[in-house]
Amino acid sequence: MAQESGLPDGVLNIIHGAADSVNFICDAPQIKAISFVGGNAAGEHIHARGSANGKRVQANLGAKNHATILPDADRSATVKAIAGAAFGAAGQRCMALSACIFVGETKEWIKDIAKEAAKLKVGSGFDASTDVGPMITPEAKQRCLDLIEDAVRCGAVLEHDGRKADVPAEFAGGNFVGPVVLSGVDTKNPAYVNEIFGPVLSCMTVDTLEEAIKLTNANPFGNGCAIFTASGASARKYQHEIDCGQVGINVPVPVPLPFFSFTGSRASIRGDVHFYGKQGAQFYTQIKTITSNWQYKGAELGGMVMPTMGGTK
Repeated sequence: MAQESGLPDGVLNIIHGAADSVNFICDAPQIKAISFVGGNAAGEHIHARGSANGKRVQANLGAKNHATILPDADRSATVKAIAGAAFGAAGQRCMALSACIFVGETKEWIKDIAKEAAKLKVGSGFDASTDVGPMITPEAKQRCLDLIEDAVRCGAVLEHDGRKADVPAEFAGGNFVGPVVLSGVDTKNPAYVNEIFGPVLSCMTVDTLEEAIKLTNANPFGNGCAIFTASGASARKYQHEIDCGQVGINVPVPVPLPFFSFTGSRASIRGDVHFYGKQGAQFYTQIKTITSNWQYKGAELGGMVMPTMGGTK
């Protein structure tokens, strides 16, 4: 398609492979810059090896995105927003809200989210009425199921269990995992420690906004977060004190439009130039500075000119 659109041969090259192909890209002197999106193990290797070879490298890595719910938030709108952000795309996106912190009395809203999750239709992505499609591979499905099992074994409570989702008979062997809502999750639970990358929402409870901010900031990842509140003061406190690169105020998935930069932080990125926007253009640009003097006439300058701190004489 690229060639048919007029892109010259050799501009776009597709290489399939695993470690050997990655190392080739990191080592090849013809390649000047590497932009990566994926997990921390691969991304940290690529950043270290590519940087060691003098390349410019940006690696967008893992995430554990938190939503904080305050009692003054709109209950119905918040519940629907959380359900969409947690279970949309079957949770298989780096900006999914996979951890939800309920402040004070909002812990009662966990039941509402479980009811909302139960309404979502699981099925083929080719069906326009489907809300939650399949996991990308059998291995991804099995990893998700294993982590749910580990989470329950470590004390999490299944508020809604979508592991045996009802799908049409022709898709019975598909990689489907329905929405799963876990409560009673702490920071040591496997569902919280790992990026499940599936339709699983881990629900946590605290008493104050300060505790919610502290909990979020203690997580090593800093891709994104969100707060749901009707209070401008609470929102302002949150946006100034939270240590995440992308913050949503009553916005469940705070992904910026392309003309802004994708500003994940901490363990969610390696490199100092972000994706998208002006920074994205800068990453693929090598700046060249040209200094010219069209009045230069060597004979009139009396020979050699030596620069000094005060200029030339």
